[in-house]
Amino acid sequence: MLYWLAELSDLVSVLNVFRYITFRAAGAIVTAGLFVFLFGPTIIEMLRLKQGKGQPIRTDGPQSHLVTKKGTPTMGGLMILSGFVVSTVLWANPANPYVWVVLGVTLGFGLIGFYDDYLKVMKQTHAGFSGKTRLALECLIAVVACIALVNLGREPFATALTLPFIKGVVIDLGWFFVVFGAFVIVGAGNSVNLTDGLDGLAIVPVMIAAASFAAISWVVGNIVFSEYLQLNYVAGAGELTVLCAAIVGAGLGFLWFNAPPASVFMGDTGSLALGGMLGAIAVVTKHEIVLGIIGGLFVLEAVSVIVQVASFKLTGKRVFRMAPLHHHFEQLGWTEPQIVIRFWIISVVLALAGLSTLKLR
Repeated sequence: MLYWLAELSDLVSVLNVFRYITFRAAGAIVTAGLFVFLFGPTIIEMLRLKQGKGQPIRTDGPQSHLVTKKGTPTMGGLMILSGFVVSTVLWANPANPYVWVVLGVTLGFGLIGFYDDYLKVMKQTHAGFSGKTRLALECLIAVVACIALVNLGREPFATALTLPFIKGVVIDLGWFFVVFGAFVIVGAGNSVNLTDGLDGLAIVPVMIAAASFAAISWVVGNIVFSEYLQLNYVAGAGELTVLCAAIVGAGLGFLWFNAPPASVFMGDTGSLALGGMLGAIAVVTKHEIVLGIIGGLFVLEAVSVIVQVASFKLTGKRVFRMAPLHHHFEQLGWTEPQIVIRFWIISVVLALAGLSTLKLR
């Protein structure tokens, strides 16, 4: 919305600053952060009154959670998404189609997560609606988004897969790219969802990944810098820097209330939406594999669950004391702050490794 003020720069030259993505990204961080910080207490109180007993705690999880986390309201993702949407509408260029595709994926996944959270709270059970139905809806949204992205891109690059660390290697997947892209989006959404199990554990790695993809989006969407770094230029992708910045700002505001001991959990409403958004941006910028590096913590959490389930079904034995991975370390005796902060450190290291792919080719 504010982007249109740049059209008046002929009359008021200072308004030309609204053309710059970096300026609008900074504005998006501040706007989203202030929105969540100011309206957060009201939203939390509303959730507390509506939910009563709060998020149901799994009886098969760490026993300490039955005491320390009982009664805490969930659906805090509504705070993040509210700040994100307000900030995006204010600061992003509404004429950019990538903005609407990513926004659609984010809100679509958020709606699925919201319904899942709603069922859990209303029925006071950790089981939401059918896993198969939920996965099918996620795949539908992701496939539609990927088809739109293929039609928006330039041939044959629109259906191509690029490899990090290797200069000039582009693999054209044809229309199979839609399946691959959907897998990335759905996988990212559910991986972040699995990571969200301790106070502050998921939101900081999400912010780190969003900040990383803000840089990637800006570089990939800039023809000068993309050519200098030998990246594939994606016209219009730079605008996603504003969306990534909005997530960083909203995440900072949410962390104020989610820091241990958490006043609210983001729930599936937030974790599915944020993961889906990261996956969609990775597909737009052609950095799907780099997402696996930057979001390596989310990958590890998801793999730990897959390995645990497969091992138990095939051999009757568990590889980890408890899955996802953060619960395994809880069972080893690590305190919650130790796990959270150490996982944050891992996220920073992985982000630096992922960003290094921009130069090491």
